[in-house]
Amino acid sequence: MNMKKKKDSSIFGIIGLGRFGTALAITLAEAGKEVIVVDQNEEKVKAMRQYTEYAFVCDNLSKEALSEVGIQNCDTVVVCIGSKIDTSILTTLNVVSLGVPRVISKATSQDQGAVLEKIGAEVVYPERDMATRLGKRLISGNFLDFIFLDNDIEIQQVPVSDSLVGKTIREINIRKKYSLNIIAIEHQQDTIIEFAPDYEFLEEDIIVVIGKLQNIRKFERAFS
Repeated sequence: MNMKKKKDSSIFGIIGLGRFGTALAITLAEAGKEVIVVDQNEEKVKAMRQYTEYAFVCDNLSKEALSEVGIQNCDTVVVCIGSKIDTSILTTLNVVSLGVPRVISKATSQDQGAVLEKIGAEVVYPERDMATRLGKRLISGNFLDFIFLDNDIEIQQVPVSDSLVGKTIREINIRKKYSLNIIAIEHQQDTIIEFAPDYEFLEEDIIVVIGKLQNIRKFERAFS
């Protein structure tokens, strides 16, 4: 079963379900977008089936395998395989050669980014960009395009207010109450991308969230 292109609707493909890819896929799906997700890990793919019926396990990310799941029908594909550089480059090349109009690839270094750009992808450096404090908003050339993936989805930094200090991620229930996903927490000079639900917010923490702008504003107002 693969997703066929429908008239007047954008289809997004997410390849790689790490924290970044998962948060992005959930946010797009909850905003009512059509999403195809692909990963080699069966558990991660199973967990995504509550958000999209188009969640596929691919042992290899060859052109043929990606074509079988319908990646060529996407308008935008985000390749979220930053750490495995060879896999990232080959997968991006396969997606570009399938004729997808917009391919965005996550990179972890300038060298990797340069190669990805050469083969026709837009490049984002989420970890690096998250670590840069630019007020409340992430403003980096490539990342800004990425933030406005579909006009209403944004990635923003929200400084932890006094009323949030000492509360846990579980307590604030951000996904259920505000339809937002936390993709990182910045504390002083560190960017934390692996955190448990019982993480307690500290003074000077900055939460990096992804979701609809109106929901980000609602969350900010609730804890201002």
